[in-house]
Amino acid sequence: MPKIAKKFAAATALVDRNKRYSVNEGFQLLKKTVEARATKFDQTVDVAINLGVDPKHADQMVRGAVVLPHGTGAVVRVAVFAKGEKASEAEAAGADVVGGDDLAKRIEGGFLDFDTVVATPDMMGVVGRLGKVLGPRGLMPNPKVGTVTVDVRKAVADAKGGKVDFRAEKAGIVHVKMGKSSFTADKLEANFNTLVDLVMKLKPATAKGVYLKGIALSTTMGPGIKIDTTEILARHR
Repeated sequence: MPKIAKKFAAATALVDRNKRYSVNEGFQLLKKTVEARATKFDQTVDVAINLGVDPKHADQMVRGAVVLPHGTGAVVRVAVFAKGEKASEAEAAGADVVGGDDLAKRIEGGFLDFDTVVATPDMMGVVGRLGKVLGPRGLMPNPKVGTVTVDVRKAVADAKGGKVDFRAEKAGIVHVKMGKSSFTADKLEANFNTLVDLVMKLKPATAKGVYLKGIALSTTMGPGIKIDTTEILARHR
């Protein structure tokens, strides 16, 4: 058996696929699987939250943004559409690229060296024509998640500091990258609780039946770990 397959098998053997672990147990176990499946890079920790919603209906879409208390561990490149004083504020806040029509032309020409896009409201006319480029990549600025705002300084700081945007996909599942495998279990758990508590608060009034159907944790190269939702549901009764 190849060395990589042996490591994955060792990590997988630690996880009982029929068990749902408490949040604390889940992250302690995740750290053990990282040790068993050691890699030369800092793996990303993902969470998948299965919700009882139908995103095809606008009134059942679950979407939001949250600043994780310990960040994501990733270097986030921020592009800002602004002019004048707001452009200066964005640059001072650490934006990687700032512009208006000139930036739009660069993007139309294939420039995509950024992870998040922020825009002031008066620049949305310019940004709007980039919908076919930014939309499919999940980069279109949106006031609902704070990326269309006059407070560009805060928007850039939040993005750099660990803000993540999320939305339910077609099957009603929210996928979020919420940290790195080098984080302590406590930091990962704090990020997780901050995210899940917001998702619970965003429950649509029109959602029927069970809202929180399941949660699973995983790393880039590791097995999935199912989480018992009992304690989460108890916090939100």
